[in-house]
Amino acid sequence: MADSIMSRAATMEIPINSNGDSRNIPEDDGLEQAAKAQWSLDEKVGSSADTRDLQQVMVSGPNLNETSIVSGGYGGTAEGVISTSSIKDLRMKARGVSIAPNQSAASRIGTSLSEDISGSNMHQSATAEEATRGVAVEKFDIMKKWGLNTYKCTKQLISERFGRGSRTVDLELEAQIEVLRDTKRKYEIILRLARELTNHFYSMVQTQHALGDTFADLSQKSPELRDEFGYNAETQKLLCRNGETLLGAINFFVSSINTLVNKTMEDTLMTIKMYENARLEYDAYRADLEELNLGPRDAVTMARIEATDQQYQAQKDKYERLRSDVTIKIKFLDENKVKVMHKQLLLFHNAISAYFAGNQQQLEQTLKQFNIKLKPPGAEKPSWLEEQ
Repeated sequence: MADSIMSRAATMEIPINSNGDSRNIPEDDGLEQAAKAQWSLDEKVGSSADTRDLQQVMVSGPNLNETSIVSGGYGGTAEGVISTSSIKDLRMKARGVSIAPNQSAASRIGTSLSEDISGSNMHQSATAEEATRGVAVEKFDIMKKWGLNTYKCTKQLISERFGRGSRTVDLELEAQIEVLRDTKRKYEIILRLARELTNHFYSMVQTQHALGDTFADLSQKSPELRDEFGYNAETQKLLCRNGETLLGAINFFVSSINTLVNKTMEDTLMTIKMYENARLEYDAYRADLEELNLGPRDAVTMARIEATDQQYQAQKDKYERLRSDVTIKIKFLDENKVKVMHKQLLLFHNAISAYFAGNQQQLEQTLKQFNIKLKPPGAEKPSWLEEQ
């Protein structure tokens, strides 16, 4: 009998109230009667109680900071309960974050996040500081090399000016450079005078155009002098038309001379300037190396001699390369100058001769010969149809 009662009690359901505590069952001799009474009570109030418990859970909800992990059974003691807040405290202590005794979980989480952010910012600032330091060191090295090179070149230049330092001279190349500079000065004079001629002649053509319009107007308003005014009007218009043709030829001449002087010759002179700077640096390092070779031969001096010799060889290669470039450019410049000036001087002579001889046909033929196209009057700017 006792075994059957214990087996029934073992299979009974132990109801759990809303607070998670087990219901107390009265100890009497009729466990079966108590179970039946409890089942009937649950059937009456089950629906209402479950509804109230569900609403209470949905409204209030469990507090995650106070959630406990029970290690024992339903009847376990308080020693088996571990708070989740304690686990968070342990994690924060492992990170090295100090925790106040009364500090809440939210403030602890905020403190941990702020510590992480500050650590990240410190790492970024350290990286930026290292990058800035690297750039500063690089710029300092560049300035140091530039200052040392400038000092050596200045010293060499002063020594050459006062006749105490030796200078590397290529007599043939120096003569060609001097001829080129003198030629450029004379061509600049031609260019300036040709521009002045263009401006004066343009003013004369404009005056002739205005004079011809005035003669034509008076020819219509003065019947007694109609023929005389008409002849002069036609003559001034013809001169104006021939003058515009001559202006086209002179403008082409000025443009070609300007390209030759301010682009072709200037490019060669820029290379010559680089060559002269390389020559000065080469002589500066050569003099420095010669001075070191005359001194004592200890370990420090030998290291300096080796470093200076490497720099000297680099400057020597640069000097020889630029000297070759200057020689080639001067040669091509002379050939180009002869071709350009032969064409432009022939154009200038034929156009001037035809204009003052009054030979309009020869003047137009000269422009066709040199492929010079004149813009029609009033067509300085192309129409929108031509631009499409």
